[in-house]
Amino acid sequence: MAAYREQVSVTGVGFDIACGNAAIRTNLKRDDLDDLNAIADTIHQNLSFGIGRKNTMPDAPVDHPLFESDAWNALPGNVREELREKARSQLGTIGSGNHYVDVFEDETGTIWVGVHFGSRGFGHTVASGFLALAQGAKWGARVPEREALLDLDSDLGSRYWALMVLAGEYAYAGREWVARKVVEMLGGEELELVHNHHNFAWREVHGGEELIVVRKGATPAWPGQKSFVGGSMGDDSVILQGTVDADPIVRDRQERAMFSTIHGAGRVMSRTQAAGRRRRNGDVIKEGAISPQMMKSWLAERNIILRGGGLDESPHVYRRLDKVIEQQLGTVEVLHRLKPLIVVMAGADEFDPYKD
Repeated sequence: MAAYREQVSVTGVGFDIACGNAAIRTNLKRDDLDDLNAIADTIHQNLSFGIGRKNTMPDAPVDHPLFESDAWNALPGNVREELREKARSQLGTIGSGNHYVDVFEDETGTIWVGVHFGSRGFGHTVASGFLALAQGAKWGARVPEREALLDLDSDLGSRYWALMVLAGEYAYAGREWVARKVVEMLGGEELELVHNHHNFAWREVHGGEELIVVRKGATPAWPGQKSFVGGSMGDDSVILQGTVDADPIVRDRQERAMFSTIHGAGRVMSRTQAAGRRRRNGDVIKEGAISPQMMKSWLAERNIILRGGGLDESPHVYRRLDKVIEQQLGTVEVLHRLKPLIVVMAGADEFDPYKD
C-alpha cells in the first residue's frame, strides 16, 4: 500500500487490476443443500476456469453497459476493438492460480457464495500496455517490470486512470455475475452482497489531504465497511468490517494504515516450493514440499469438496487467517466465520498469465 499526490503507480496497482473478493449471503441453510458433490460438479462444468477461457453460458453478460463506456477511447485506436471483444468474451470467467468459487456455511448454518478474481486479460493488457508506454516503448512491447509513476494531469496518466476505473467496473460486473449465477445454481436468493477490490487505486482524503491511495493485496476497511476475506481452500474465511467507534489507540492504527486491511491469509511458500518443478512430459525436475496425500488429508478431515486446485494452492502454503487477523491489532472486527463446503478452482495444470 502506498499514497501519492496526483500520481498513480502502474506496478503498484499491478497486472491483475481490480482483483477482488465478493460474497453473497443467501436465504439458504446447510440442510437445504442435498448433494454437495453434484453442486460442485455443476459449478465446475458450467463456469469457466483457466487460461484464455470464454464465458459460454447462454446468459453471459456480453451486453453489459460498461462496453459502451467512453473510457474505451483511452486505448490506442489500433487495439481498441480487439481488446473490447476479448474483454466481452471473458467477462464472468474466473481464471486460475488462487482464483476460486466457494460455497460456505456460516456460524448460523447460513449458506454464502464467495468468489475471488479480477479483470482478466483486459486488466493485464492495460497494465502491460501502459508499462510499455511509460518506458517510451510501443503498446504491446515487452519491457522490464519497474516503477511507472504517472501524473494524473498528463495524457498518459489520465488515460491509464480512466482504463483502471473501467477495469474496476469490469471486475465488479464479472464477480457479481459469477456469484449470482452460483446462488441461482443452488436454488437460493441473494440477501446481502459484500464486495471489494484489493488491487486498485482510490482518491481519498487522509489527514486533511487528498491523496491517491494504491492498495496492492490490501482491502479498504473504513469504520463499518465490510469485506470478504479468504483463508485457503482448507480454512475458514471471514466477513469483517473496519472497527466502529474504536478507542483512540485503535483509531490511530486505522489512520496510519489508511483504513486498510488484508485481502487474504498470505502465502508462506512459493508455488514452486509447494508443487515442485516438472518437465512438460511430466518428469520431475524438483520435488515439492507438498504431496497430493497431504492436501487430500487436510480437506478430508474438514469434509471439504474440491474440484480443480493444485498443490501450489494447498492449505499448507498459506498462513492461518486467524493469526493474520490478530496482527490487525483491533482495526477490524469479524462479523461472520465462513466454513468452506465446496471449493472450485482451475485444474492443477492450468497456467494463467492473468492471476494476481
